[in-house]
Amino acid sequence: MTTSFITTAIPYVNAQPHLGFAYELVLGDVLARHRRRRGDAVRFVTGTDENSLKNVAAAANQGVPVRTLVDRNAGAFRALGPLLGVESDDFVRTATDPRHPTAVAWLWRACAAAGDLYRRRWDGRYCPGCEAFVDDDVAICDEHHVAPEPVSEDNWFFRLSRYREPLREAIVSGRLAIVPEAARSETLGFLDGPVHDLSVSRDAARAGGWGIRVPDDDSQVVYVWFDALASYLASLGLGGEGDLLERYWHRGDERAHVIGKGISRFHAVYWPAFLLSAGLPLPDRILVHGYLTVDGKKIAKTGNGVDVPPIVDRFGSDALRWYFVRRCRTRGDADVKLAQIAAAYDGDLCDRLGNLVQRCVTLLSRTAAGRVPRGRDDATLRPLAEALPARVDAAIADFLFDDAVASIIELVDAANRGLEASAPWRVARTDPGAAAELLYAPLEAARIAAGELAPFVPGVARTIAERLGGAELATGWGRLQPGSLLPVGPPPFPRLASRDLLQEGEQSS
Repeated sequence: MTTSFITTAIPYVNAQPHLGFAYELVLGDVLARHRRRRGDAVRFVTGTDENSLKNVAAAANQGVPVRTLVDRNAGAFRALGPLLGVESDDFVRTATDPRHPTAVAWLWRACAAAGDLYRRRWDGRYCPGCEAFVDDDVAICDEHHVAPEPVSEDNWFFRLSRYREPLREAIVSGRLAIVPEAARSETLGFLDGPVHDLSVSRDAARAGGWGIRVPDDDSQVVYVWFDALASYLASLGLGGEGDLLERYWHRGDERAHVIGKGISRFHAVYWPAFLLSAGLPLPDRILVHGYLTVDGKKIAKTGNGVDVPPIVDRFGSDALRWYFVRRCRTRGDADVKLAQIAAAYDGDLCDRLGNLVQRCVTLLSRTAAGRVPRGRDDATLRPLAEALPARVDAAIADFLFDDAVASIIELVDAANRGLEASAPWRVARTDPGAAAELLYAPLEAARIAAGELAPFVPGVARTIAERLGGAELATGWGRLQPGSLLPVGPPPFPRLASRDLLQEGEQSS
């Protein structure tokens, strides 16, 4: 059996979660669900990054203990998964999970044994938003739009310069795939320049004692990006017992990290270098998505953050998931418009898929007592339906989820066109049995489309399966069983725009 290990990045918990991380969480969940649907053994992991100096600063600004702030916000991040219909296999809190400090210490000592850690004085400029030192010629951080702060202290350094060529070779050869090409080119461009050794610890006094202490050096805490990246393998038991690490990392078929573009260097350069130093396998794929923006500005936890619970309350989790995969192209930034959530859901899932099923089931109730007929083979729909899984697989392999769902909607559109062309409602006037037979192909196309939609909008897929008499959503033409009773009822998916107008009317009356 093929194995897939999939992670999201783990976000800082200096504030409540916003729509940007919800997007990443859904992308990771879609990939994991798709792999499971194809028969893979999947381990999907997310969590929270709690040992950052940003969390220390945020707690000080709010006048609360760091533990109080971290616990409160980590709870909100944990709740985000169920709210969005995300099914992760593990959730790692770096400040409380006992597996995590064990993994960090193991990775640190492995890098030290390789001769890649040394201590020296450092005078430089530091961006607290990035939690990283920056070059002297950087006046303002492009990511956080603030001037770096001067810092001078003794730290432990990692010999990143030693791994410049091994990293280049891994990326150029495809051993470490970075998707999309823009992120790959950016990473290679960084490696083409001067690659300096990396500070991987911070003064414990400056951190207020918060964080994981450097093994055998209590004066230092481990740098948050060394710490946080180790959480991926902490979830598999690095440094402890169990077979998850062997199964999903050492012998894993797919090791994929889903991340935002602002942290690609940490995942595509620093993390692989730590792994090479420690003698561990590299990830297979770094999947880099763009930002969500509001009025062209990146969504941030502190600033223009967009709260997730009110959006889910208003539209539902499937509508938000559909907006993410249908309207937010992974390879670029996407400006969020709340009205587009209802428009995407109504236009695709209500008016096209839901209406297709509703029309067929209603007519079937009049022509065949609601029983699935023996179908006629369809020379147009069947080839499209049988080719759909491969098209979805190819798009997901390229990290183009919007292309994947577009191909599914193409099948639904073809089924609707076929229904209009065959006009079974006219045939039913003289031959109800023949009319019923004409409904098999569009209903079977809807079943196959729902199956392929399941990783993206699981609630929608379940609803269609129920309306098709509890049909299985497996691939392969002809699985809709003749004789099955299809219940008649209201449209599968009420239009969100209509519901919003009704709610507004109730509030104004």
